[in-house]
Amino acid sequence: MPDGGSDDDDPLPVLIVGGGPVGLTARALLERWGVRTLLVEKRAELSPFPRSRLVNVRSMEIYRGLGLAGRIADAAFAPRYGCIRFRDTLHDRDFATAAMIGVDAPVPESPVIGVVTSQDRLEPTLLGAARAPMRFGTELVALDQDQGAESVVASLVDHRTGAEARVRARYVLATDGANSTVRRLLGIGTTGTGALGDFTTVVFDADLDRWCAERPAGLYFTTHGLFAPVYPEGGWAWFAPTPEGAASADWPALVSRALGTGADVPVDVVRVQHWVMNAFVAECLRHGRILLAGDAAHAMPITGGLGMNTGLSDVHNLCWKLAGVLNGWAGPDLLETYEAERHPVAERTLQQAVANAQLMLRVQNRRREQLRAGGEPPEQVELPWTDRFFAQLGLLLGVTYRSTAVLADGVAPQPSDSGTDSGTDSGTDYVLTAEPGHRVPHLWLTDHRSTLDALGEWFTLLTPDPARWEGQAAAAPWPLRVEPLPGEHADVCGLGPHGALLVRPDGHIAARWRDHPAGDTLHQALATVTGSTPG
Repeated sequence: MPDGGSDDDDPLPVLIVGGGPVGLTARALLERWGVRTLLVEKRAELSPFPRSRLVNVRSMEIYRGLGLAGRIADAAFAPRYGCIRFRDTLHDRDFATAAMIGVDAPVPESPVIGVVTSQDRLEPTLLGAARAPMRFGTELVALDQDQGAESVVASLVDHRTGAEARVRARYVLATDGANSTVRRLLGIGTTGTGALGDFTTVVFDADLDRWCAERPAGLYFTTHGLFAPVYPEGGWAWFAPTPEGAASADWPALVSRALGTGADVPVDVVRVQHWVMNAFVAECLRHGRILLAGDAAHAMPITGGLGMNTGLSDVHNLCWKLAGVLNGWAGPDLLETYEAERHPVAERTLQQAVANAQLMLRVQNRRREQLRAGGEPPEQVELPWTDRFFAQLGLLLGVTYRSTAVLADGVAPQPSDSGTDSGTDSGTDYVLTAEPGHRVPHLWLTDHRSTLDALGEWFTLLTPDPARWEGQAAAAPWPLRVEPLPGEHADVCGLGPHGALLVRPDGHIAARWRDHPAGDTLHQALATVTGSTPG
């Protein structure tokens, strides 16, 4: 095969199964690391549906590192769309609003801002971010992974020609959605509620400016379903439970009815998609040389936009580890830290997503109670949360990893558990910290360069005294760069004048030394974190 290893050739380093945003992002990340990949997607093309609607601030940090944040933002809605409006019908006044913090305006905790954008607007940008081969219309139908084998053999079918092929890969990354074929073939179960119900998305064109142009929002939550603008230049989507008789439904009439009495506007339906809202986490994220990420690993209710974004952080965590193992500067045990770090995050995020859905329902229930009480309902409904959008900044930026890839004191690995640990039990607030396991704080190194901009396909050593560390760093056989940290940031990071932070390629702090240690502690730390001693 020209773009992958056949069963008899040298194995392909990584086979990616599933061409949504998570798989496409993994493809771009691995290409940055020089890892050869093949991505297969059973659909004939990228999805034409808006689907995921939010790229949150943490995901935009990842895309900033890939050089994509500007292009994604240019195709997205303006920040003023970073809110939710609650209405009885789309043409009624708001009875409540909620800001999407980190989307509606910049936040001091990050150098970027999240965006409201449709998945079908995001995916072409991600597709163009790498040159690695991608086969549309190609479905994985079987996997053969012998215990102790150095590779996995995947059986593929090309739906356009009917041709069958076998590809041997060192690792398989499954990003093939909530109904993952890979997860099913491996017999990996799930925990959680499971299917929450059948839903339909109707993409349509209609002139709704008279009700929405002066009060824009990324989402309008009404008693007749959710309405969302699809693109800055026009188009709408309606999300609602799938009605009975959907196969023969009059969708323009249903959308018109959902808009409410008095909304006399023509509705031109463009496309309709039926889907199942799920809530689960896979029992494990790794099965030998096969790893799960994105919806294949965890499916989230749509409330709060946590699903796709959690998957993007999955592959951001995983891809540098795959690259290290494949390129020889990390041991294979490093891959065990993927599940140790990301599985607890998935469980915690699912709890938050379910809580978000419950909070949204409480708003509607309060409104129904007001309407049932008779008379003129009050203009506002008190929201059951604070002005922080569903407590998300702590969840997004406060994720803490505990594994053998994080050292508690510069030498010893942290206990293996993780989640959100931002100073509060609920993860409501993000509290800046430079403790090992946390995302490195965003601090300005220069006027336009953040600590996050110092990261890349390498470990980063942030220190106010780079000269003292250069000797150890230069001799390190791992990818490593020393970055000067302005002295005014030393106290914030818990460092003395000669201390340092060792930051992993995914932006999480692997180790911290408050002062310059004796000996080759930096080498010892990198060997422990990567599970190897190359060179």
